[in-house]
Amino acid sequence: YSIKSELEDLCMKYRFPNQYAEITRKLDDTEASRQEFIARFNAPIIEALDRDHINYEISGRVKSVYSIWMKMQRKQIPFEEIYDLFAIRIVFKPLVPFPSEKTQCWQIYSSITDLYTPKPDRLRDWISMPKDNGYEALHSTVMGPDGVWVEVQIRTQRMEDIAERGFAAHWKYKKATISQDEDEFDKWLKKIRTALNSPSENAIDFLDNFKLSLYTSEIVVFTPKGEARKLPFGATALDFAYEIHSKIGNNAIGAKINHKIEPLTTQLNSGDQIEIITADNARPKPEWLDTVTTGKAKQAIKSFLKREQQNNIERGIQMFEERMQRLNINLSGRVLRKVVPAYGCSNKEEFYSKVGAGIIRLDDLEKILKSSSTKKLLKFWTLFIPQKEREEESDDTGESPTENPVAPSAEPEFVIAECCKPIPGDSVVGFRDPKSGKIIVHKATCDELNRLAAQYGKQIVKEEIKWSQHKAMHYLSTISLRGIDRMGILLDLSKIVSGDFSINIREIAIQSHDGIFEGTISLYVKDAESLNTVMDRIRKVKGIESVKRLINA
Repeated sequence: YSIKSELEDLCMKYRFPNQYAEITRKLDDTEASRQEFIARFNAPIIEALDRDHINYEISGRVKSVYSIWMKMQRKQIPFEEIYDLFAIRIVFKPLVPFPSEKTQCWQIYSSITDLYTPKPDRLRDWISMPKDNGYEALHSTVMGPDGVWVEVQIRTQRMEDIAERGFAAHWKYKKATISQDEDEFDKWLKKIRTALNSPSENAIDFLDNFKLSLYTSEIVVFTPKGEARKLPFGATALDFAYEIHSKIGNNAIGAKINHKIEPLTTQLNSGDQIEIITADNARPKPEWLDTVTTGKAKQAIKSFLKREQQNNIERGIQMFEERMQRLNINLSGRVLRKVVPAYGCSNKEEFYSKVGAGIIRLDDLEKILKSSSTKKLLKFWTLFIPQKEREEESDDTGESPTENPVAPSAEPEFVIAECCKPIPGDSVVGFRDPKSGKIIVHKATCDELNRLAAQYGKQIVKEEIKWSQHKAMHYLSTISLRGIDRMGILLDLSKIVSGDFSINIREIAIQSHDGIFEGTISLYVKDAESLNTVMDRIRKVKGIESVKRLINA
């Protein structure tokens, strides 16, 4: 924690130097008065602890600059209104073996609250229920002299060593622990061990789940039998189900929260008592991954969905091959390239998975296979990365770079991104998929590309990716229209697109309401320049208010 605090202060010092300097100056200016206040506040506490013959140390610590600044931002208050600028810490050596550490902490708490009035909503009992990271202490905020709130932390020497030095100190006390029950650190280690042993866990997922298990803010909920369970703040009933057992989570259909039926997405609060309702035919859904917050739940859902998808793919392959045999047609890559897009799938794995799951029925398979080849989706266009050597040669000789592209690598190397669907003429950037090694090509302005660049910067392809030229290739693009409805506007649009520009319209959908029309037109165009020319011409049509290219269509 001390390293974390130091790094935060150092980051703030260079990221927000003015704010850092101002808070530091105010802390220095109030140092003398603060020390005087701490001495006055501690005097009666010291007297009470000495009277009870307690072996203790009492100290005061000031909040870090970054912590103060964050509180100012979060609560939108000035420096002067932060009441807990500092905290008093009491560390004592407990009497052994009786009474218990917990009892002695509460006795000291009682002595302090006899002197100062506590703030009820600021009591933090991490002795009865330690944090998942092993932290134990009793925190209370009391009203000190001059109407100033002061936080008081009470802990034993054992708790202090663990809090300050981490769990290396924990093992020092392990053999001397009175309780034989499994402690919080052992439970946490068991969770990490389970994640490491999971065959479906890759390095990135493991790190995400590892971070999720380091809860900084927790709630305590209860099973129907009264057993306490700790979950991160924001956890849902579904997280609780997986916390009990992955089988219960996979079969969950609802929950009784405080004896009232609620959906699985309901966020839990501390003190809630939860009973999970299950059904044998229930199955996890992909959208559950957006609902759960714990690493254990995410891992269990991903594992189930992965197994389910694999089973569906195997079943789908068998069903498709049997249907092809009945039709007396040999299965080939050409057949798959025709069938997969016809059923609205982006790849053969998705197609087989949907067939195996019963989402796709193959009743019209023969009709699709016999349909005209001109109706098939167009092939991907070729992208290439110019060879560095050729560019350097051109620079040396003063000649312009060759217009002929370098022979491209194997066709599967480039994949067009589904999020932005660039077409020839668009400025593009490549992202190398860590799993498949393929280069996924995005528009340079794509939001998804920005997110990937921030998270996986090293996977962005540094070399410029260019389009190779095709004479007779056309690409599907969709534009949206909006304007004032009038007689003949559809005829005018068709005349411009098909007549003036000789562009093939694949689909047109126009709706009119209250004198306003809006809709979409799907066109086959050669490149982005052709599309922009058509859009500029359509904008000049009487009544047209807006013309936009749909990115995800």
